[in-house]
Amino acid sequence: MARQDSGKWVARAAATGGGRSYRGQMPVKWYGSLLLIILIGVVSIVYSRYERQNPVSGPQPTTGQHWYAAFAIDVCGTIQPNLPANSNTASNPGLHTDGDGVIRIEPTKKGDAGNNATLAHFVSEYPKFGLAPSSLTVPGEKALSNGQKCPKQTPDAGKVGKVQIKVWPPSQPPGADKPTISSDPVAIKLANDQLITIAFAPTGSSIPKPSAAAITAMLQSVSQAGQTTTTTGAVPLTTPTTGAVPLTPSTTSASSSSTPTTAPPTTGTTVAPTTGTTKPG
Repeated sequence: MARQDSGKWVARAAATGGGRSYRGQMPVKWYGSLLLIILIGVVSIVYSRYERQNPVSGPQPTTGQHWYAAFAIDVCGTIQPNLPANSNTASNPGLHTDGDGVIRIEPTKKGDAGNNATLAHFVSEYPKFGLAPSSLTVPGEKALSNGQKCPKQTPDAGKVGKVQIKVWPPSQPPGADKPTISSDPVAIKLANDQLITIAFAPTGSSIPKPSAAAITAMLQSVSQAGQTTTTTGAVPLTTPTTGAVPLTPSTTSASSSSTPTTAPPTTGTTVAPTTGTTKPG
């Protein structure tokens, strides 16, 4: 009887899936693993989407570096005058302009460097300048919003405009500079030797590069930064404020330092032979 009873009990337990206590347990590890897999998948998708929408075309500036990008503002086919130099230079904005159509990317703190060195950040550090995917505010002018008609006395007057930002990548050979068009200034990472035109214009409009003068000023600044980086180091902190003047200080210092060294050899070579020929006579 004991064997029969135990056999019935085993059969009964097997029929219930291992008994009440076993059947009542939740497979926590299995559900936890499934949840972890789902979370990893969601994070991967979000990160991939962010990387696709915010591509990094190259290295980002670090504190102490000096990069330069030429820029322009196009309102319905009319290139606006260069923005004046930042009026808040006393607050030491890491991204600023000196009024020559060049964005000076000179981070002094982490908030201006790396992925924070964006077109949106430059705009935020310029007083009364506004730029968003749906609006543009040129300092001293009325705001322009997507869907609004272009102002009178502009080449595109009466046409519906919208914010468009055209970017030419740096260091591209002629014919290979493929620009990109965006509307989000946050997604535009500033780079050295870069060209940017901020436009409010009808869809399909031809958006030009910054002016030749702005590009020339940028190239001069890039060249000077490359020279001073290997010689004087901290000089770029002062040279951008004077535009083309940096060429003068370097020339002046060179001439002042060379005058004492070159003058003696010159007088020595001219006077000595003369007196030498005079004495024998």
